[in-house]
Amino acid sequence: MRLAVITLSLGILVQSATIAGDVAPQKVDQIFSVCDKAGAPGCSLGVTLTVRQISNLEFRFHPQSVFYMGSVSKQFTAAAVVLAAEQGSLSLDDDVRKYVPELSDYGHVITLRQMLHHTSGFRDFFTLISLSGRDVSDFNSPDEILKIVARQRELNNIPGDEWIYSNTNYFLLGVVVKRATKKSLAEFATQNIFQPLRMLHTRFYDDHTVVVPGRVAAYDSGAHGGFLVDWSTTYDIVGGGGLMSTVDDLLLWDRNFYANRLGKGTLTKELQTPGFLNNGNRISYAMGLDLGNYRGLPIVEHAGALFGYRTALLRFPGEKFTVICLCNVASAVPENLARKVADLYLADKLQVGASVLDPSGNGNFSDPATFAGKYLDPRTHMRDNFGARNLMPRTACRWNKGC
Repeated sequence: MRLAVITLSLGILVQSATIAGDVAPQKVDQIFSVCDKAGAPGCSLGVTLTVRQISNLEFRFHPQSVFYMGSVSKQFTAAAVVLAAEQGSLSLDDDVRKYVPELSDYGHVITLRQMLHHTSGFRDFFTLISLSGRDVSDFNSPDEILKIVARQRELNNIPGDEWIYSNTNYFLLGVVVKRATKKSLAEFATQNIFQPLRMLHTRFYDDHTVVVPGRVAAYDSGAHGGFLVDWSTTYDIVGGGGLMSTVDDLLLWDRNFYANRLGKGTLTKELQTPGFLNNGNRISYAMGLDLGNYRGLPIVEHAGALFGYRTALLRFPGEKFTVICLCNVASAVPENLARKVADLYLADKLQVGASVLDPSGNGNFSDPATFAGKYLDPRTHMRDNFGARNLMPRTACRWNKGC
């Protein structure tokens, strides 16, 4: 298949190149028609097939527009840990207290590997901040976050017994990288990931005094169809989040999963190896990546959300097909948007039945309004509000809070 670049602005096709058997760009345009509104935020979309870029659609942005990535950052933190292990700076089976002795002794060894898989039991610092009545945007000191975590005298679970998603795991992994390699996570990732892959517009934002060229602001819905500013220029906590990147740079990262150019060769396999619980049961979470299945095809994905930023990276490894969707408005659900794009491009490979485009395809999905409301997770004490428009027929909602 030859390369074609499709550019859309405000939902109007301005340039295209036809590819035999490809999807008409107008169909993708229809998915993002909500962006075709004067003064509205939007989304940036990248699509690759057989490791070649076939679409780069920008709604109010350009391919180098820089977004805050939220939890899509976690796979890069995981990559830094794996590469540091290859270099001999640490071992994935080290006790985290070897590097962060400030943490309480919980009577159990907590390994870096368990943290990478979210089976450590560490309480999520976003939850702790919420319980204190403060807002995450008030924090820009890693030391302050570390003190909050270190004050915890108990875990959510015995390490390895349960899978509970926690941003604390990846925040602490960022601290571990800094102490083990003598380089900040930002410095280590730049030297060992971003520069080798020529990801020139990507960085871990750990210094809020730095001006990031091309960074887009984020918004939330306001009254009467308007929008409210919803972003922070001072929040610079990294590890669980903190990555700034673009569609073009993330396409380079995606390409590396098919022809790894980093480290000594173990990286992509490690990142995509699922974790296991103490009872031997396999979990779907690998290292900063979630392994699943969509309409009969294996997928590798992660989403992110903080302030008004919403991001998603969805990969179909067997088809070498990837959708990257970055939005700067809190009402966007890029996980859904990415699946809608996949429904179009992989129509002849996906199983017939329910899809994001047609959730009633097999008649088994209930009305999502039935499940809308307030939910409390008794294990983490996190409360979430879900509306029908944000629900999916799978558990992507785990990434909703600072995720």
